[in-house]
Amino acid sequence: PVALYRLKAGLDGSGNPTGWTTRIAMPSLLATLLRLPLKDGIDPPAVEGFDHFPYEIPNLRMEYAQRDTHVPVGFMRAVGWSQNPFARECFLDELAHAAGKDPYEYRRALLAHEPKPRGVLEAAAKAAAWGKPLPKGVFRGIAVTEPYGAFTAAVIEISMKNDKEFVIHRIVQAIDCGYVVNPDNVIAQTQGASVYGLTAILWGEITIKDGRVEQSHFLDYPMLRMVDMPKIEVVLAPSGGFWGGVGEPGLAPLAPALCNAIFAATGKRIRSLPLKNHGLSLVKA
Repeated sequence: PVALYRLKAGLDGSGNPTGWTTRIAMPSLLATLLRLPLKDGIDPPAVEGFDHFPYEIPNLRMEYAQRDTHVPVGFMRAVGWSQNPFARECFLDELAHAAGKDPYEYRRALLAHEPKPRGVLEAAAKAAAWGKPLPKGVFRGIAVTEPYGAFTAAVIEISMKNDKEFVIHRIVQAIDCGYVVNPDNVIAQTQGASVYGLTAILWGEITIKDGRVEQSHFLDYPMLRMVDMPKIEVVLAPSGGFWGGVGEPGLAPLAPALCNAIFAATGKRIRSLPLKNHGLSLVKA
């Protein structure tokens, strides 16, 4: 769905957040598609990732306003977790940068009392050798999310071929879904979510003209192809004690991790998707 976010935060002298405000305006899936009443006017998918905020920040304010357009909306893989982490985790990266702190260490400190997201964040960072020097011209971004009873974190490494073309060298995804019965299935689902997510991040957009959808096929709505696929490393980090999802969680941290990597490489913040609208394109190494 089309969505607009306004985020504000205050930092103390040590760079730690003292307050955070989120304002979200977007259509309601539950009210418009399923015709369900909204409790207190809040659409649960629209505030996923903000309603149960994991970071330890003393003053929080979260607001949602239902703003429906003439274009009906449907479910996308990961639903609210497909777009909300882009706003939350990119903004948190901005706070880390403003504080002059490492994005991983900044998150880790704010998750001191949240062992599940902290654990999966640490697992992804360890697998990606976060903190060790990267090859010249290679940059990375990181994000952590808590979608659908599971916990996922991603580290994405990129390099810029020029101002508009970038290479994804690898994606490291860690997932804690509680128990793992079939490891191959969890890995495959996480890899599949990465393919789906990258497609949306790079090109995913439906435009309307004269009351009709303009896109009709893969020529004008491209999908990520095998030749475009980056290396994906999935780290299973089950902590036990619960059953979490695996079908959608792998999508959630991708957009912020990639856009945070683009910032690390270029110094420019991406605040809207898809990336094609910024003139950015994925190329092979």
